[in-house]
Amino acid sequence: MMLAEARSVFELNSSLLLSPLLMRAPKGDGHPVLALPGFLASDLSMLPMRRYLKELGYDSYAWKMGRNFGGVASKRAALRDLLRQIHDTTGRKVSIIGWSLGGIYARDLAVQLPDMVRSVITLGSPFANDITATNATRLYEALSGEGINDNPEIREAIAGDLPVPVTSIYSRTDGIVNWRTSLLRPSSTAENIEVHLASHIGLGVNPAALWAVADRLAQPEGEFKQFDRSGPFAIAYGAPENALS
Repeated sequence: MMLAEARSVFELNSSLLLSPLLMRAPKGDGHPVLALPGFLASDLSMLPMRRYLKELGYDSYAWKMGRNFGGVASKRAALRDLLRQIHDTTGRKVSIIGWSLGGIYARDLAVQLPDMVRSVITLGSPFANDITATNATRLYEALSGEGINDNPEIREAIAGDLPVPVTSIYSRTDGIVNWRTSLLRPSSTAENIEVHLASHIGLGVNPAALWAVADRLAQPEGEFKQFDRSGPFAIAYGAPENALS
């Protein structure tokens, strides 16, 4: 599956071709959305999503920290400052979207500053179960200077139930992250959404994933309903019960 990650190019092209359909997603209410890139990625990787969300009416923000070389513990202070800045500037709670490692940062921010976070959406993020079961573990530890099993109290908090609405979008055909590490415990404010045949590298530009992100962000603040899979990309999603099997 790792070798098949090259299909991400087709996922991006599909989103471009289906852009008229994607623009039929629910419109935003203008609230701020922070997009956090994955490991070794930069803001450029999140540019298509930020542009899409801006077109839908959201106030989208980049992380502006260059390439993401990792470091959950070492980046905590800078990410808190960024979240506070956006919250103070806009006067509104911030939704956070994190791709892969960016999703772990997003969950950590929700644990630390829940009063500033409106919702969290992760894309192929390995935060649960055996988080060492990825193809990037050794490289992450080498570049970040942090061991996967360092700071167990932070790791356990990130893996647990969050105090804000949260959605985990994942794919069983992820060639980088074991999809089981992306499963959260479903509840009245937490859900898993499986996207069939999506790659890890392409998950943030996959049309079905983009639709799901837009749908989740459009929920009124303080409200949460489980994702309705009957939309235009219905065939691309796994059934809700599949997330627990």
